[in-house]
Amino acid sequence: MKSLAEIFEHTLQDLYFAESAITKALPKVAKAAKSAELKKAAEEHLSETKDQIKKLEQVFKSIGKTASGEKCDAIEGLIKEADGLMKAEGTALDAGLLAACQAVEHYEIARYGSLREWAKDLGYDEAHKLLSEILDQEKATNNKLTNLAVTSINKTSTHSKAA
Repeated sequence: MKSLAEIFEHTLQDLYFAESAITKALPKVAKAAKSAELKKAAEEHLSETKDQIKKLEQVFKSIGKTASGEKCDAIEGLIKEADGLMKAEGTALDAGLLAACQAVEHYEIARYGSLREWAKDLGYDEAHKLLSEILDQEKATNNKLTNLAVTSINKTSTHSKAA
């Protein structure tokens, strides 16, 4: 890649693939979770992720490109890690799943942050607006997960171990 526009498009394709993969992984997380709160968080984020895919399609359209994904090794690795955690038993399962979900969120926050700034630099105003909306959603989801971990999941895992 030789230009900012090329890395922008590549990263956009990477995230399009990632969001599609996440829509397949979140139902598994919801099913594996023991906590009703974590199940609900995964289900809510699934709905949000589907909306984000639509926004990404708008971003592609706004820059005159057809929406397409490019294999994302990073997200595949994070999902594989979560899949491994789903086989675990015991009280730490939800804490592990939540941490895996946050790893995905942190990856997305980093990538969307870069894309948003590149869109601004490239003069892609509509893309900048849409990517800002997605980035805000990802940050809000991460904050919800952190709150869930601190107020409930981690405490349940810790207390159950001691019991």
